[in-house]
Amino acid sequence: MVCILGANQHQSVVRISVRALLGCAAILLCGCAEVQQPQQAIVLATTTSTRDSGLLDELLPIFTEETGIQVKVVAVGSGQALAMGRRGDADVLLTHAPAAEEKFMAAGWGELREVVMFNDFVIVGPAGDPAEVKAAQSAVDAFRRIARARATFVSRGDDSGTHKKERALWDKAGVVPGGAWYRVAGAGMAQALRIASELNAYTLSDRSTYLFQQQHLDCVILFEGDPDLLNQYSVIVVNWRRHPSVKRAAAHRFVRFLLAPETQQRIARYGVDRFGQPLFRPRDAQVVVRVEQGGAESHNE
Repeated sequence: MVCILGANQHQSVVRISVRALLGCAAILLCGCAEVQQPQQAIVLATTTSTRDSGLLDELLPIFTEETGIQVKVVAVGSGQALAMGRRGDADVLLTHAPAAEEKFMAAGWGELREVVMFNDFVIVGPAGDPAEVKAAQSAVDAFRRIARARATFVSRGDDSGTHKKERALWDKAGVVPGGAWYRVAGAGMAQALRIASELNAYTLSDRSTYLFQQQHLDCVILFEGDPDLLNQYSVIVVNWRRHPSVKRAAAHRFVRFLLAPETQQRIARYGVDRFGQPLFRPRDAQVVVRVEQGGAESHNE
């Protein structure tokens, strides 16, 4: 049977069909937009001190709110972070091992490297100070005193920036550490500090992690202020030419965020309200320049 519609009926059917089609198209487009535009994420391989000090908890939510880019944090030692970069397992790195970073860049694994901030290392230990580290004339002298006293020392032992600095200080002291007094934690900074506290031992720590954890520790700062203890943090974008999967644009955006004046001011203020001093110094801080002029650059490790 053939149904013949009048002109008015035909126009009504056409209008209804067009509306239906437009409605379906809108639903499909919305669905496709959700599928095709997921929230972007980058992988940040970082030294444990930026996590253990709470700094990343302060900065990353602001970055995500401003950019919509999520940051997946993998907190490991600087050596392991650089290894992740070589494997292409991270988009951006935040490390504190200048000599290793320079080799990483020279080998072509990194596209961009920028200094972000500084703090310093401190030698902590039991308040009784059996090795008389407080009387040391330098960080190297402090290490010699610990070795002579065979006082228990806890090493990170994880190829981190702190571990690299520790090894450099032992080398300068002419000491090959070992034996019962030398304990290898194979752990991050916060855990190494807890082990040193439990063993009534000495260890080398970045100042930020020690201050952030000190209420849980039974150890004190015994030596500080040597230019040899300068601690420099840099951000590196992994070279997308080596690893095309690297989210280059998002990684560069993260670098710009870290170097922005507003972020540098947040870094300079971080910790002041709680500890009476900043846990990190921005990269252009005058106090850092004076330390570098005192000879720290030749000892970066």
